[in-house]
Amino acid sequence: MATKLTNEIISAAILGFEEQKRHIDSEIAELRAVLSGGSSEAAATPEAPTSKRRKFSAAARRNMKEAQQRRWAAIKGTSEPPSRVTSKPAKPKRRISAEGMKRIIAATKKRWRLARAEKAK
Repeated sequence: MATKLTNEIISAAILGFEEQKRHIDSEIAELRAVLSGGSSEAAATPEAPTSKRRKFSAAARRNMKEAQQRRWAAIKGTSEPPSRVTSKPAKPKRRISAEGMKRIIAATKKRWRLARAEKAK
């Protein structure tokens, strides 16, 4: 005769099997403790090793804080918070002159020319 499985029967079966699993796990932990001579709690609940947190310097944390404040200010539409005062003025961006670029190109061409001549020998 076929038994009709209802949700209640399936739930009860799951609970019963989970209880059996817990009992078996505790028995295994006790046997491992006897085998190794250690405590049963350590063998019963193995835990994954935790990774260490990355440490940031105070300056890095301050920069992250200021960046987050600027992002929130942009979202809220308010003015930016006053950023820290730097004692050095920002340096202007340096550009290479046309003459300097020509010297670099000429030196590179000469180097490649000598390398090709050496390889041809």
